[in-house]
Amino acid sequence: MPSSALAVPVADQLIRDYSLSLCASEESLAAIREVIAAQLKPKVLDIDLKAEYPEEFLRALGRAGGFRGAVDAEFGGNELGLKHVIQVMEEVSKECMSSGFLVWCQTACARYIQLSDNAWVKKEFLPRIAAGELLAGTGLSNTIKSCDNIEEYRLSAKRVDGGYIVNGVLPWVSNLGQNHYFTTGCPVRNEDGSNDGLVFILVDCQQAGFKLVDCAHFIGLDGTRTLACQFKEVFVPDNMVLAQPSESTAYIKRIKPGMILAQMGMGLGLIDACSKLMAQSNRTLAHVNQYLDDQFEDIESALEEARAATHTLADEVQQGPVADRTLDILKLRLAGGELSVRAAHAAMLHQGAKGYLVRNAAQRRLREAYFVAIVTPATKHLRREIARIEDGLSCTA
Repeated sequence: MPSSALAVPVADQLIRDYSLSLCASEESLAAIREVIAAQLKPKVLDIDLKAEYPEEFLRALGRAGGFRGAVDAEFGGNELGLKHVIQVMEEVSKECMSSGFLVWCQTACARYIQLSDNAWVKKEFLPRIAAGELLAGTGLSNTIKSCDNIEEYRLSAKRVDGGYIVNGVLPWVSNLGQNHYFTTGCPVRNEDGSNDGLVFILVDCQQAGFKLVDCAHFIGLDGTRTLACQFKEVFVPDNMVLAQPSESTAYIKRIKPGMILAQMGMGLGLIDACSKLMAQSNRTLAHVNQYLDDQFEDIESALEEARAATHTLADEVQQGPVADRTLDILKLRLAGGELSVRAAHAAMLHQGAKGYLVRNAAQRRLREAYFVAIVTPATKHLRREIARIEDGLSCTA
């Protein structure tokens, strides 16, 4: 049979599959927006000014399917993948980027488990995390920076029968609580001081030897339940190990591209919100705002380009290994941080003195924007890794 005879049916099927996926995504996002309007919007000032942790909103978001793009269908996923995760994060961040960051924490942890070879952990935890029944964080900031030789590892593990003993302190891990879990990774040290590589683990915040400790208050994103994590002879059994040292190099390459790219959801939502603040101000001040460097149209155009690039790369990451796109992901993430700061700066200038009011979103957006630029991987970290790759040096992603 000529290949041309199959072309139309195959093309038709692809179009049908795409249309069904698009419809499912729009229906899901509509439900997400309803939850945001009902349960997040009224609490934004309390989250920002009173450091209120939006636990009930996160659980409601989970029930509405907000985390299900991070896991496979067999574990309760919706088959919409990483792009859906980013879209949900963007919708949440349009209203409150602190909450958008918590969505990133929850879904990043889910993806780390999903991309593990540990079948027991997947079956035991993914359905509950995807549904919002179990809340989870990610403690991989120190791990990633240490892998890239930016700072020293804060934790170390020792191999014992049936698992590992972990000691040390992680200063800042978000989306935590007594009934929460989080992921982290650290080197396995031998008696002679050498190490066997990294072990990646899922940590139960209630387990013996582990303690959550309040840390300093922040000027922004203080409602993200960010705490210090103390490990004192904490035993982590093998069934809670996401990647053994022999698997860790391949595991990092699997998780890192999606981890970095997903953060664009925070930036896209914030930039969108800033452009709306600019448009709002222009209703009465366009005659003077026109003299500012960045105009509404400039930010909107840059946002549309960043969103399209993010969605394209998200679809590629979802399909499998993207080692050849690592540089593109790093550059896009860098642009996302820079555009966030640029948009927030422009919104503040457009708002003028009103932007200083406690209830005005402009000053909050400025504080949130700097977080996009400094959360791991920060602007300086991204520029360093981009330069290393362009110079022909290896990268862990």
